[in-house]
Amino acid sequence: MNAIVPTQRISAPRAQAWLTPLELGVLGAIWGASFLFMRVAARDFGPLALVEVRLALGALVLSPFLWRERARFPLRLWPKLAGIGLVNSAVPFVLFAWGAERAPAGVGAIANAMTVLFTALVGFAFFGETIRKRRALALLAGFVGVVVLASDRTAGTGIGMAVAAGVGAALLYGFGINLVRRHLTGLPPAAVASATLGSAALLLAPLAAMQWPRAAIPATSWASAILLGVLCTGLAFVMYYRLIARIGASRASTVTYLIPLFGVAWAWLLLGEPLTARMAIAGAMILCSVAISQRAGK
Repeated sequence: MNAIVPTQRISAPRAQAWLTPLELGVLGAIWGASFLFMRVAARDFGPLALVEVRLALGALVLSPFLWRERARFPLRLWPKLAGIGLVNSAVPFVLFAWGAERAPAGVGAIANAMTVLFTALVGFAFFGETIRKRRALALLAGFVGVVVLASDRTAGTGIGMAVAAGVGAALLYGFGINLVRRHLTGLPPAAVASATLGSAALLLAPLAAMQWPRAAIPATSWASAILLGVLCTGLAFVMYYRLIARIGASRASTVTYLIPLFGVAWAWLLLGEPLTARMAIAGAMILCSVAISQRAGK
């Protein structure tokens, strides 16, 4: 992060009054759009090839941060970075891309909101963290919302498997966040993101090469894949870590509430995908459970 001169410190609270909500809204819009881009590109690329492009471009955008801090990443640390990259990036990205081939973009965006709940559940089940009664009820409400979402049908087609893929991805995010907290604390976050994304890209590359599409990929899908990697993965991480540095992780995590709203809105506006009553109910239940869980953890 850039150093702040004394005159900027004096004006910072005044600037944050409008800057922080604006940046949270922009970040929510960007991450919500990632599900739109996956929906557009997944059918032409296939999940593995699309995720390989996303990982590689995201790592490339963040690589200056890793290069600057390279002395803090000894060789012995890289197996751990690669493992966390698989759990926290490669496999969840593939699951979301696979689901994007089979269900509206808003479905993945709604399922993604379960990440906050799964982070608490994984911390309780595997890392000895406590869950208060209020948070436990929030978890239950969130799972009920997932059941409602999985029972939905769009255009006469069930979306249960796509929901399951999205929930599986959110569960892996829950594991990944806990692993990062316990094994990579103290390292610069943007450099960690570059290292884990790059490691995941290298590990996924052989499978992606085997599944690379033989037919020509349309320009629209290429544009979506590039935006997914550069904007939604690389630049969005930079913005997110800047927010954490300025307002703290707890406040920055409120962007979670905006991602499903933007994901559904982009898909409706740009792809004409429907917003069904069950999607709306499930989204409301999951977002309310996330909000309650966040407040219960304070």
